[in-house]
Amino acid sequence: MQQKRNIQIIEWEDLDKRKFYSFGVFMTMAIRVTVYPAMLIRTRLQVQKGKSLYTGTYDAFRKILRAEGLRGLYRGFMVNTFTLISGQAYITTYELVRKYVSNYSKDNTLKSLVAGGSASLVAQSITVPIDVISQQLMMQGQGEHLTRFKVKPTTSGAISFGQTRGIIAQIFAADGIYGFYRGYVASLLTYIPNSAVWWPFYHFYAEQLSKMAPSDCPHLVLQAMAGPLAAATASTVTNPMDVVRARVQVEGRTSVIETFNQLMREEGLWGMTKGLSARIISSTPTAIVMVVGYETLKKLSLRPELVDSRHW
Repeated sequence: MQQKRNIQIIEWEDLDKRKFYSFGVFMTMAIRVTVYPAMLIRTRLQVQKGKSLYTGTYDAFRKILRAEGLRGLYRGFMVNTFTLISGQAYITTYELVRKYVSNYSKDNTLKSLVAGGSASLVAQSITVPIDVISQQLMMQGQGEHLTRFKVKPTTSGAISFGQTRGIIAQIFAADGIYGFYRGYVASLLTYIPNSAVWWPFYHFYAEQLSKMAPSDCPHLVLQAMAGPLAAATASTVTNPMDVVRARVQVEGRTSVIETFNQLMREEGLWGMTKGLSARIISSTPTAIVMVVGYETLKKLSLRPELVDSRHW
């Protein structure tokens, strides 16, 4: 019987960096376009009180589409595209930290854990101001009564650059520069654990699937299955803090602990699961696209002299 090979991991030193960054921008944009509606729905579900606006993910999708059209599902999208910068910073940090940790340990779980957490720390420092603005735009339309800031509607119902400038001006006038980093601690408490959990579970699930799958099964198929499993695991673990983060950023709160305590008093443990299904729904295609795209990206970016030595 043919012995099954372990999933091969392409490390930072194996890559042609010019190809890696060029292809990476297109991959990140494809992910954003795919999952943005679910991100918007998740934000509205997390910020609403109880079920005052929507009863669930499907109900929110149906109501937004009917009342605001397809554009309503992409409110704030243009602003959110600036997270392309943080996406590249995330990938670079992850790969560089993996390389650094490998000097001290060959344990793949440890490398993934440390690298994933470090990458999220760097990325969130760039992402939070973008998220604060885009989330305010997400809440316009049916959810505008849930946020402090309002934009003037246009005849087309779309979000214009003028409206974006208006939101930025309102945030700055109300809170100064600090307003653009509202919820920064909550974001770190959400996304650092999420990233730190996702990568080890991704490699774990991929390895377990490789042991069960036929020996001739392509590794990319196994990785594409492992990605959503890891995403669902990480989303479930970190969703309570993600709810708190959304409340802090959209409602203008200052205390993570106070927001958590109030949510528990008003809605109990159920409140901590708000938006979880939307988060898993958004993370599943994200994980598939990211894993297939990222692993393909690394294969396409492999240094020419290493291509023939790798088997997939």
